[in-house]
Amino acid sequence: MQANPCGTFSICAVDRETGEAGCAVQSKYFAVGSVVPWAKAGVGAVATQAAGVAAYGPRVLARLEQGLAPSEAIPAVLAADEERETRQLGAVAADGRSAAHTGSSCLAWAGHRLGDGYAVQGNILAGEAVVAGMERAFLETTGTLAERLVSALEAGQAAGGDSRGQQSAAIVVEREGAAAESREGLDRVCELRVDDHVEPIAELRRLLGIHLVWDALRRATAFHAPGRYREGADLLARTLAERGEDAALLYDLACFEVLAGDTRSAAAHARRSLELDPGLRAGMAADPDLASIRTELDLG
Repeated sequence: MQANPCGTFSICAVDRETGEAGCAVQSKYFAVGSVVPWAKAGVGAVATQAAGVAAYGPRVLARLEQGLAPSEAIPAVLAADEERETRQLGAVAADGRSAAHTGSSCLAWAGHRLGDGYAVQGNILAGEAVVAGMERAFLETTGTLAERLVSALEAGQAAGGDSRGQQSAAIVVEREGAAAESREGLDRVCELRVDDHVEPIAELRRLLGIHLVWDALRRATAFHAPGRYREGADLLARTLAERGEDAALLYDLACFEVLAGDTRSAAAHARRSLELDPGLRAGMAADPDLASIRTELDLG
């Protein structure tokens, strides 16, 4: 019986301004996020695919952490592998150095593109235009690293993607120091997986939008202190403008606006939040942040 070939396209990248490192992937393969994408804060990111060996992800990262360049780390991991020509790996270090290996036995079309801060690779693709489109999209789009990585996947799919079709997609992003900013105590700032879906990249984009809203809500809590309420309100207002209406965003924005003294805007935002999610009514009725506008909200 022939093993199911794993056609995949992925991108590993770093953002040196934010210190983030991440990897995004799509494949006609179930739960590709459990195998291909790896990242470690302050170290870099790795994709291990084709006849992928998941363990190669952390092994390459370990060598990057020891100080090896990606061009040294990948061969070191593959050195004893008699089936190395069936493997495809891409890696990028935190300082932007990148490298990839596309084995000679990977199924066509297979290849990679490298640049400062990124490695794009794929196999069993519709053609070279897939990785070329991913590279271009990553370099030309703006936003968070996670957004740029998903944009690269979208461009790869638009260029034909995996020649067998779509099934799963995933993204992982880490940032050194993030552990100190959350109660989870992890440097992982984004990890999303779509294990089985007719349009996994579209679903990944939808999930990323939810993640970005909730991440803004999390970051805003740092401003819930006297003298900083306006900063929290501004952060949530920007997110609202970027992401569109969301009941939780509107609720917390109203709270920050009350505390900052802008009760008129707070009341309008609180009312709209209730229109979108009436289930928030009980919480609003008991929330001390909203005490000064409670009568205006007619909470019953």
